[in-house]
Amino acid sequence: MAKSERAKALEAKQKAEARAEKERKRNSTNPADWGRWRQMVETYKITAKDDKHLVWMTVAGLVVPIIAFIILGFVLNSPLIWGMLGVSVGALVAMLLFAWRARRAVYTRYEGKAGSAEVALQMLPKGWISTPVITATRQLDAVHRTLGQGGLILIGEGDPGRLKQLLASEKKKHEQVAYGVSVTTIQMGKGSGQVPLDQLAKHIKKLPKQLTPAKINEVNQRLRALDAMRPKAPIPKGPINMKGARSAMRGR
Repeated sequence: MAKSERAKALEAKQKAEARAEKERKRNSTNPADWGRWRQMVETYKITAKDDKHLVWMTVAGLVVPIIAFIILGFVLNSPLIWGMLGVSVGALVAMLLFAWRARRAVYTRYEGKAGSAEVALQMLPKGWISTPVITATRQLDAVHRTLGQGGLILIGEGDPGRLKQLLASEKKKHEQVAYGVSVTTIQMGKGSGQVPLDQLAKHIKKLPKQLTPAKINEVNQRLRALDAMRPKAPIPKGPINMKGARSAMRGR
């Protein structure tokens, strides 16, 4: 009997904890606690503020393939099968259009703002470890870092003249702790030899693969030790809270 009472008490406790956790996630502002549907809704809210054509483009991406496949189905005397295929293709096209418009709107909104490179770093796939604003100047020149299969990358944003010296200094520090891992420097911007914000993530993903997951973890531990010795950067880490939009904007 006592055992049964303990079991009931444990069950009640587990149910209470489950309800509390569900309520916490419902009220959470942390994207990690959100489901896919809420992420999509939040992404729409962010994007719709800057992209007035988002709804029509997404609807067109859904409807046009459906109509085209239904017409093809009647021509081939199989409208139902082709119509169902059209729904699948239309949903895929709509999702791709939505992701593309979302990325475009975010890049447009934060182009030229201090710390905007963090937007592009958040678009990198899993496996990349990004640290925004590892160092910065009072003139708002900043260096960001990301580590992944493509190596150790330092991204500078700000005045090109000042960045050259700042990136060179950071590259030397990182080479001292990276132990043989090549350090690549990138200047973000629209000038000659620079990489624009909306092309930064794509540029980084195209770099040749040179590090294994084990090596990435090893180097990351050394970088954390380097960061622990740094003074805090004089500007905030990044311009935004992406509110769960990352997975949708990556097209996933």
